[in-house]
Amino acid sequence: MNREHRLRWSFFTIGLLVLAFGITLTIKGKDLGIGPWDVFHYGLFLKFGLTIGTWSIIAGVIILLITGLATKSFPKIGAFLNMLLIGLFIDFFNFIIPDTNSLLLQAILFAAGTIIIGYGIGLYVSADFGAGPRDGLMLLIVEKTGWKIQWVRNGIEVAVFLLGWMLGGPVGIGTVIIAFFLGSVVGISLPQCKRLLRTMIERGTRAETVSTKI
Repeated sequence: MNREHRLRWSFFTIGLLVLAFGITLTIKGKDLGIGPWDVFHYGLFLKFGLTIGTWSIIAGVIILLITGLATKSFPKIGAFLNMLLIGLFIDFFNFIIPDTNSLLLQAILFAAGTIIIGYGIGLYVSADFGAGPRDGLMLLIVEKTGWKIQWVRNGIEVAVFLLGWMLGGPVGIGTVIIAFFLGSVVGISLPQCKRLLRTMIERGTRAETVSTKI
């Protein structure tokens, strides 16, 4: 495995951890409402049991199949790892991070979690090992329509929020904030993370070239 490949895997793995951590922080602030996808997963949890992370995995499998059929291509390994690891990481962080009844602390956790989610997405998508099921769907729509990534992201978030609300998931002002503003965070974070990865790869290449000449 060369240095570039190691860097990409590092961005991918760290991105998934960051994303799951951010999701868990917003769940801990659930009195304000949680993110649309998590409203959906939480609603499924309330209706049918299992865990939020497990429903995240199940929903991911279904979306991955739909996206694969639409593109007539086999998803990258990163998409499968995303589908599995995000659900496991969410359940892990949800277990170790304590709940809080303080509305102020919940608001802080929620605000931090929203930004962290956006940068987690930017990190792992920039690795180009295949977007996760939900972000793969987002990127597919962007590619097919040419619409801005933040508008596509926001549209998906609103649609999922409505499904989660009908299932009884916790909805509040936080749900609206994520539905309408997370796409904007991703629109900023993804180009930044791509530039960072490219810079690190180029520096590594130059260092290897100098080492070889010496």
